[in-house]
Amino acid sequence: MNYGLQLYSVRSAMAADPEATLRYVASVGYESVEFAGFFGMDPDRVLAILGSAGLSVSGTHSSWTDLRDRFDETVAFHKAIGNSNYIIPGADLSTPEKLGDFADFVNDVIPRLAAEGITLGYHNHSREFAATPYGYRIHDELARRTAIEFEIDTFWAFNAGEDPVALLEKYRSRERVLHLKDGLPGGEGRALGEGSAPLSAVIAKARELGLYCVVESETQTPDGPSEIARCAEWLRRNG
Repeated sequence: MNYGLQLYSVRSAMAADPEATLRYVASVGYESVEFAGFFGMDPDRVLAILGSAGLSVSGTHSSWTDLRDRFDETVAFHKAIGNSNYIIPGADLSTPEKLGDFADFVNDVIPRLAAEGITLGYHNHSREFAATPYGYRIHDELARRTAIEFEIDTFWAFNAGEDPVALLEKYRSRERVLHLKDGLPGGEGRALGEGSAPLSAVIAKARELGLYCVVESETQTPDGPSEIARCAEWLRRNG
């Protein structure tokens, strides 16, 4: 099984030198990347760096407001870099009005993106599984009111008291990629194998369902490159 990397894990290094960072990401064993911003690079530059590093794009974490405000420009950029998996990394859905507006937007934009060969996904944190004062949970409402796909962040789900394996099974028809992440209850992130999330069970479920695992290890301890190298080493031993 091969693994991708969410580049938020090495955000400081990406800001300093994207080309060197992506070469390093490939050198420690990741086969693809999920972007979290492009650091001023145009599509040609992104493609050139990916090509030189031998990496592909598994998806991006990109704002839903970019689609709302600059749909044509945003779609053209993502198509140019070969990205067909546009993932919203989170949104302020804290009131029924905000949730309703977001659901309406999602339902409108999904077929427009599909016509361009792009799927729309949503990445959870723990808050989407918390009870709201309005009598519902955000994740449940997104599932009920929209056709958006889910990139289950298995650590944030675990942190919220969910069984991430059961969650992957529940939404199996609406998933293609997940976040493989470790940490401790309370939300403290750790490199893979250094926390208490059920990593091996998640990997086994991903294999069963044919899901792609993207590693995210975001604490940059002591820095992003060394942290993702520890994750890669854990995967070589256990993944």
